Amino acid sequence: MTDFAAWTQACQARMESVLAEWLPALQIAPQRLHEAMRYAVLGGGKRVRPLLAFAAGEVAGAAIERVQHAAAAAELIHAYSLVHDDMPAMDDDALRRGKPTVHVEFDEATALLVGDALQSLAFDILAAQPLADDAAAQLKMVQLLAQAAGSRGMAGGQAIDLASVGKPLDLAELEFMHIHKTGALIRASVLLGAQCGALPDATAAALDRYAKCIGLAFQVVDDVLDAETPTATLGKTAGKDAANNKPTYVSLLGVTRARELALELRADACTALAPLGARAERLRQLADFVVERTF
Repeated sequence: MTDFAAWTQACQARMESVLAEWLPALQIAPQRLHEAMRYAVLGGGKRVRPLLAFAAGEVAGAAIERVQHAAAAAELIHAYSLVHDDMPAMDDDALRRGKPTVHVEFDEATALLVGDALQSLAFDILAAQPLADDAAAQLKMVQLLAQAAGSRGMAGGQAIDLASVGKPLDLAELEFMHIHKTGALIRASVLLGAQCGALPDATAAALDRYAKCIGLAFQVVDDVLDAETPTATLGKTAGKDAANNKPTYVSLLGVTRARELALELRADACTALAPLGARAERLRQLADFVVERTF
């Protein structure tokens, strides 16, 4: 097995190439919209969701040529969510991935359209590429991503987040919000990668449990980083959650307990992978990456 850092870099480079190929070229009309789409997606980001898809694909013995398209679809949904999340009507942020957000670099109307177009492109990819051995299985993949992105997933979680500003949430309520806002797309990324290959029910259940734990761990660490890490390191405005009086794992538990919770979730995730043996090593490494990251 290749070094984790080398594997990560190879997957990220592959993803950059696949995304660049799927995004409309700059010379295609409407040029400004296509320029903004490429600006929003390319040249930045950790690509955690594609990495999870690639690692889960290894568990299922999936061809990487299939997984890369499923991973691209998930990443485009993520990118669209960031564009809309940064807009004045939502979290109102001027910085993302170390550069001006899309509505700042272009304008608000363009940013809205970028999000719409990236979401549509994600489903275009899932429908256009042969990702599964039969049409019914591929249709379930389309449904999985649609549900993860919609009102019962990411969009619903964001709605709860906006409605919770200035309100105290208990741990169960906070978890419910982030299972949807952050966890749903992370879960979908894992399952989409695995569904590009052979996925027995027992394996699917293990991956599902892993993905739910990692999705929550990712958000816990995000909350800690927002509280402790400077803007230059984060690539986005630090301290926004506290400034906006948003409920977070840090505001509820404090930094020390939040860090402990992230470690507990990582342990639970790795326990879920135990029946999968060596095939799941990349997923274990990604659990470490998610919890130990500094940006």
